[in-house]
Amino acid sequence: MAISPAATKVGFVGTGVMGSSMAKHLLNGGYEVHIYTRTKEKAAELLELGMVWHDSPGELASVCGAIITIVGYPSDVEDIYLSEGGIIGSAKPGTYLIDMTTSSPALAVRIHEAAAAAGQHSLDAPVSGGDIGARNAALSIMVGGDEAAFTEVQPLLSLMGKNIVLQGGPGAGQHTKMVNQIAIASNMIGVCEALVYAKHAGLNLESVLRSIESGAAGSWSLSNLAPRVIAGNFEPGFFVKHFIKDMGIALDAAAEMGIELPGLSLAKELYGRLADAGLADKGTHALYLAWD
Repeated sequence: MAISPAATKVGFVGTGVMGSSMAKHLLNGGYEVHIYTRTKEKAAELLELGMVWHDSPGELASVCGAIITIVGYPSDVEDIYLSEGGIIGSAKPGTYLIDMTTSSPALAVRIHEAAAAAGQHSLDAPVSGGDIGARNAALSIMVGGDEAAFTEVQPLLSLMGKNIVLQGGPGAGQHTKMVNQIAIASNMIGVCEALVYAKHAGLNLESVLRSIESGAAGSWSLSNLAPRVIAGNFEPGFFVKHFIKDMGIALDAAAEMGIELPGLSLAKELYGRLADAGLADKGTHALYLAWD
């Protein structure tokens, strides 16, 4: 049966900075949304909106025709999908499983294989756009998996994102997200160094930003995160600790392919210093504080 508000209950696991907004878009799209997150109190607003609470991912999976997950680390993904009583062990045949966590490409392949053996359809579909993209339903969604399953879940993905691309088979979505994170990592160093230079040169940072963001130096990070730096707002759209995790995944995958990524290695080292200084729960643009 095709995915639709009338036919499909949607499960959502992980209602954090991004997941909360994403789940709201599904609810506003007419779907009955079932949720699970580690701390029920943090989901109070979603429950007040009419979402249905479950005490475990497995319990949620047993009643939903499509399940979306966006959690913290690959270990969390592995636990909720592959553990005894987890999503794959509890979901019915024919269920669509969409992991939007940034996770390991190899783990995405394992989940796809386990889901297929259970008669389920698995897609790895990590996202980019941070809290702003999630709030505005403008996420870039990079998908790996079978084309037929990708086509079927379009009604759900289109409620959360605008740039939705099937990149290839299982794991291809995660590999594409690694490409995204590699590009962001070195770019963020450039954005922060540029602002530090401008400050020490005695320039007006807002004026500098107006001049450079529409030229060759322009980037999403420059336009969306540099203003937060200038305002002294380092709260997370995406956590430092999660970015460090992503860079580690990318470096591990690069090592397996026999390639060196010195820019990414430097970025991971700099972000590691931030985490060591107690800033792991700040946003990625807090890299500026490594100089300031």
